Amino acid sequence: MSQSNNVREGALRILEQIEKNQSYSNLLLNNEIKKNQINSKDIGLLTELVYGTLQRRMTLDFYLQPFLKKARKLELWVRQLLRLTVYQMVYLDKIPDRAAIYEAVEMAKRRGHKGISSMVNGVLRSIQREGVPSLEDISDPVERLSISTSHPSWLVQRWVNQLGYERAKEMCEMNLTAPLQTARINTTKTNRKACMEMLQEEGYQVEASSVIPEAIRCLKGNLANSQAFKDGLLTIQDESSMIVAYALGVQQDEEILDACAAPGGKTTHIAEKLNQTGKVFSLDLHDHKVKLIAQNASRLQLTNIETKALDSRKVQEHFKEESFDRILLDAPCSGFGVMRRKPDMKYTKKETDVDQLQEIQLQLLKSVTPLLKKGGILVYSTCTVDETENGAVVEKFLGENKEFIGDIGLKGRLPETIQPLCDEFTLQILPQDFGSDGFYIAALRRLNS
Repeated sequence: MSQSNNVREGALRILEQIEKNQSYSNLLLNNEIKKNQINSKDIGLLTELVYGTLQRRMTLDFYLQPFLKKARKLELWVRQLLRLTVYQMVYLDKIPDRAAIYEAVEMAKRRGHKGISSMVNGVLRSIQREGVPSLEDISDPVERLSISTSHPSWLVQRWVNQLGYERAKEMCEMNLTAPLQTARINTTKTNRKACMEMLQEEGYQVEASSVIPEAIRCLKGNLANSQAFKDGLLTIQDESSMIVAYALGVQQDEEILDACAAPGGKTTHIAEKLNQTGKVFSLDLHDHKVKLIAQNASRLQLTNIETKALDSRKVQEHFKEESFDRILLDAPCSGFGVMRRKPDMKYTKKETDVDQLQEIQLQLLKSVTPLLKKGGILVYSTCTVDETENGAVVEKFLGENKEFIGDIGLKGRLPETIQPLCDEFTLQILPQDFGSDGFYIAALRRLNS
């Protein structure tokens, strides 16, 4: 079997497992690369095939539909093979149609019977001959946006209602692009310039972030394999989530609670901003996730972090009231802001999930707030773009808790480039704003009396 065919076989296996078992694409991809020792030059193609086919699944089904009218119910692997091949034909210029079709037919022969390989051949050759149907034929704008960017129509409609059509469209289109890897320099051990020079010597292509003063963007290579990473000089983190430590505005020697902390990116950033003074109490529900936080703290040589496996709804049983100067609640959420990294979530989330999450978010806020000192700052954040989990949660909380107000000092604490996006005491970042994850931050202050 040729290496290129092996890559396609691998992509097909991963796509099947994602749809059958709702498995995570990134984990399956890493597993496939390790297990089958995929050649480093082919890792890019495998990643492109898996993420591309997954990202554009609804569009690919729209393209296939007219050519499958006579086909009886297709087996899952056959549908995935057709999607995978049409993706190459429509979106990948470097792969000739005839090569993509030939390899698909060969795979169909190996996995199925003659009838299946003939059907696959017939469908793909018809598409090659006639071309795919036009998306412009879909008259309803929400449905057209849904199909053309492969987002469920309920979600598109929701975003159009919340953001307006143009901003929703920009976000859906942005979600089809690959995110850049970004990292935060550990300022307790080095500075951005020195770390970038070290990475460039190692062969990495990096540039300074224009958004966060201690961040870099990686244009080539995986920073997790770098010596700088192993030596604790950097943490891989999205630029949006780096804003949280700024929003908190930590001062040296303070005691901070990070209530839902795994895998520890924000905890370690807060600890770095404390410059090895004070303490960050870092909680998460699951033991294995708490171990991850501790590993990160140890790699970065941060000694001011204490971890504990704990449901944050029970924090009052473990900490006294008014124990903390500042509290971060990075709440569990739908994750709609990180769709570029996890395209599979588009097809598994339901509208009812969002409403249920709001209840959990409010419960968590209610549990952690008595632990904040009077005059202290609470930052509520999520990696979603949905109003129900963001502004609506904060509004509801403030309505029921008169000892809290929005903290309008937020803007002054943020990096300069972020300040224009700040609205009084809240910040909603959309993926198209500066190419980062979608993210929400609200800063609240507990009154002194």
